[in-house]
Amino acid sequence: MLRTLSLAFPICFSFFLIVSTTFSEETAGADEPAIGMPLVFKDDFEKGNADRWEPVDPGAWKVVADGENKVYALLRDCKYSPKVRSPQNMSMLKGLWVSDFVFEARFKSTEPEYGHRDMCIFFGHQDPTHFYYVHFGKKADPHSNSIFLVNGEPRTSIATKRTEGTNWDDRYHTVRVARDVQKGTIEVYFDDLEKPVMLANDKTFKAGRIGVGSFDDVGVVDNVKIWGKKQEPPPEPTD
Repeated sequence: MLRTLSLAFPICFSFFLIVSTTFSEETAGADEPAIGMPLVFKDDFEKGNADRWEPVDPGAWKVVADGENKVYALLRDCKYSPKVRSPQNMSMLKGLWVSDFVFEARFKSTEPEYGHRDMCIFFGHQDPTHFYYVHFGKKADPHSNSIFLVNGEPRTSIATKRTEGTNWDDRYHTVRVARDVQKGTIEVYFDDLEKPVMLANDKTFKAGRIGVGSFDDVGVVDNVKIWGKKQEPPPEPTD
């Protein structure tokens, strides 16, 4: 609308500045009142790149077209072997370290149907062997469809509540993870953003990076939004 007005008739610079600033703030903060934290990251991949993302295997991830939309696609298993038993298909955000946050995105599994069909969200990520992740698995078992802690050893389920499985099909689904560090709460949602499908309470990692991916399947990600409290990352280790 702003572009149309500016082309249709001349307006003074001060009015233009006020209108454009208001438009930008309303657009960026449209969902903030319900979240209670500022929007700190947004990516719909329509620019055709994933410059803000750092995959463990760049050859496995690519921005592709899905109809008229562009999405971030995990096309094959990553050529990556974690040091402890944990997901191998990861792409982490660059330059964003948060404590409290709400992560929301659209996920679609493109893996052929089987019992452990999955996609994951990573958070509180310190390094390759210290982080949390949510595993949206088709069928729940001790290592599937839960909230996990990786703390220098193979992943451990920390969920206090979870469902019998995540109903993956060939459609997009809205996923959300909400983290309150002071309380230790982790809430996970799948499509229904009013009723969590998984819960946990843990204070091992107070802040960290966020990422997307899968344990060992393929899928696509779109419309990523993160509201949160930015933190300074720890200094890089020196030799």
